[in-house]
Amino acid sequence: MYQNFPKSWQDQLESLGFSQATPIQEQAFEPISKGRNLLGISPTGTGKTLAYLWPSLLKLTPKKSQQLLILSPNTELAGQIFEVCKTWAEPLGLNTQLFLSGSSQKRQVERLKKGPEILIGTPGRIFELIKLKKIKMMNVNTIILDEFDELFSDSQYHFVDKIIHHVPRDHQLVYMSATAKFDLEKIAEDLETIDLTDQTLDNIQHCYLMVDKRDRIDLLRKFSNIPDFRALTFFNSLSDLGASEDKLTYNQSNVVSLASDVNVKFRKVIIDRFKNKELALLLATDLVARGIDIDNLECVLNFELPRDKEAYTHRAGRTGRMGKDGLVITLISNPMDLKTLKKYASVTEVILKNQQLYKV
Repeated sequence: MYQNFPKSWQDQLESLGFSQATPIQEQAFEPISKGRNLLGISPTGTGKTLAYLWPSLLKLTPKKSQQLLILSPNTELAGQIFEVCKTWAEPLGLNTQLFLSGSSQKRQVERLKKGPEILIGTPGRIFELIKLKKIKMMNVNTIILDEFDELFSDSQYHFVDKIIHHVPRDHQLVYMSATAKFDLEKIAEDLETIDLTDQTLDNIQHCYLMVDKRDRIDLLRKFSNIPDFRALTFFNSLSDLGASEDKLTYNQSNVVSLASDVNVKFRKVIIDRFKNKELALLLATDLVARGIDIDNLECVLNFELPRDKEAYTHRAGRTGRMGKDGLVITLISNPMDLKTLKKYASVTEVILKNQQLYKV
């Protein structure tokens, strides 16, 4: 596959240390290149973004505006797709622009005057720009719906549906997600499907730690004091997250939470601090963590048993990305929860002693 890439990309692959394509990248390349509609499902961390970007970018004509539209359910994921896309689009002389709700619409309209070939954004803002006739959907050849299961949620789907109805009949639709849980009625009919759901990421270790409910916060404090330890720490509810952050901050633990009301700019500051290893624990819920991609994240920590297998899989996929080693630790307080956890993954019990994890 790589041998057919342009020279500028070959150099890039070498400098980024890419030696071989992942299964989703291999299998999605031809259908997307040939303009066929595709449904691609592959676990988090298996390289889905490049699986659709590589073939899509190679089809574009430079200097012809608004050919490719990529929709994302949230600003973080859209921002990440934008960064990755620019890396591969610029060597081909292609311009990418980002359109997010909460950012200046006037500035975004100015960006459209530059005639970008690639548009990336959240559905609400993209639809506003279509209504203003600033985004001309008649020009769009391909629409990619990244994390389409999220885009089909009640709050987003009506925008997505309206956007798709504005394009020419012969446009290409590509749906990508880490999960196969979605409403079949909402997707196009003539689709090729690549389902790699059963791809097990055996580079991730799944562990659990038995702890009394009342001792969980103290355990998080101990984790936050381990030198060079970093974990994305998940909570099932915002109230638990808020209460835990207050107690941990009171104890001067090196933690910060990503609450849903934190503005976009401040969220970026927090995530950058975590990426730069200035924070030990980043506290989040499933909703706010969707789309956060942290290279080489060592550990995912579940404050309690996730609500279902899907939530567990999404969380686990934040670590051990692209073949690197990863660790998932779930705090368990009763035997019933342990029984359920064993249905989610093959787990090993560990204990924390003198800032080290030991298998029981």
